[in-house]
This record gives sequence, structure tokens and C-alpha cells, in this order.
Amino acid sequence: MNGVNDNNLNTPPPLLKEKAYRTIKDGIMHEVFRPGQFLSERQLIDYLGMSKTPIKAALERLEAEGFITVSPKQGIIVREMSIEKISNIYDLRIALEMFVVEQLSGKLRNDQIDEIEKNLLKTRELAVSEDEKGFAQADAEFHLLLCKFSGNAEIFRVMENYQDHLYRVVLRVLKRDSGRMNSSYVDHVGIFESLLTNDSEQPQKLMKEHILYGKRLFL
Repeated sequence: MNGVNDNNLNTPPPLLKEKAYRTIKDGIMHEVFRPGQFLSERQLIDYLGMSKTPIKAALERLEAEGFITVSPKQGIIVREMSIEKISNIYDLRIALEMFVVEQLSGKLRNDQIDEIEKNLLKTRELAVSEDEKGFAQADAEFHLLLCKFSGNAEIFRVMENYQDHLYRVVLRVLKRDSGRMNSSYVDHVGIFESLLTNDSEQPQKLMKEHILYGKRLFL
């Protein structure tokens, strides 16, 4: 067999498999495929313009990450995030991000300040243009930046792993509250400005209030 492993004959090319994963995931994230929607392999084959082998590999990965459920009887279902899961994510964020801002208070470097200010500028522009999807991404990036700057690699890893789910949650909050983009931007500015002082209690207070607002919308 010229040294060819038979198992590799059925393995989709990595780039094609990754493309299928990213495209389907983007469809879920941006609600092209809405929560609770049923999908079929044929539908995805037509949508992606590729064979079912890389699509099947992508679906296995998305199911493991909690974005879809694949059932022999029902087919492929885009998973709705449960109230319990959303509540747990918010509780996790409160615990981790209150600690993060406590650690960052009065300690941000100039380059970190510049990066946060760029994010805030982008966030304001997206709020003005009422771009919910862009704003949700920028909002999640703000929180991830703070976790990154804390220097705690484990907290950053946890938050990064939840990034896509956080995006979906934030997007749902924005759809439920039309004024949330502006108020969220104001919250971010307040948190950022409080971090420039040596008062660690105020950033914690503001961060907790900011995160709890979203949680209350669902509960």
C-alpha cells in the first residue's frame, strides 16, 4: 500500500474540515441557524458546497462544544442555551471578573490602557450605528482584554473557552433591551476609569452590577 495508512483515506483534509466547522459555527453565532432550528446534512452540503465527510467532522466538534445536538431520530438541532447554563455562566463571570478588576486596579500599563481605549472607541461607534452583532463581539473582547491583562493564564483560558457562548448571551441581551448598547458602553467606560485609580472596591462594584444586569434579563 506504499506506506499509506488506510485510516487516513477517510480523513477529510484539515483545511476543509476547519472551514466547515467555522462556517457552521458562524451561522450559529450570527443566528443564520437559529436556536431550536433543525438542520439536515443535505441542507449543509448545499450551504457549504462540500461533501458530507468534512461536514460530519465539523458537526462532531460542534456537538462536543455544546452548539448542536445530533440525534439519529431528530437529526441536527441547534441547541438553545438553557436558563440554567446562562445563569451559571453569569455566576462564573462575576466570580472571575470581580477578582480580575481587583488585581488590575491602579496597575494598568500605558500599552494596556491604549488597547482598552481602542476597544471603547470601537464599542461606541458600533453602539451609534446600532450594530448588535459587532457590538456583542466588541463587548466580549473588552472583558477578555481585562482577563488577559490580569496576567492569570488560567482565568484567561477559562474566559477564552467561553468566549463564543458569551457572545451568544450578549447578543440575546441586546435583542431584549434596545438601549443596552449605550448603557453597556457607559458601564465599560466607568469600569475602565475606576481601574485607573487605586480603589479596588469601586471596579468590583461596577463590574458586578454590569454583569448582574444581563443575568436579570434572563431570570
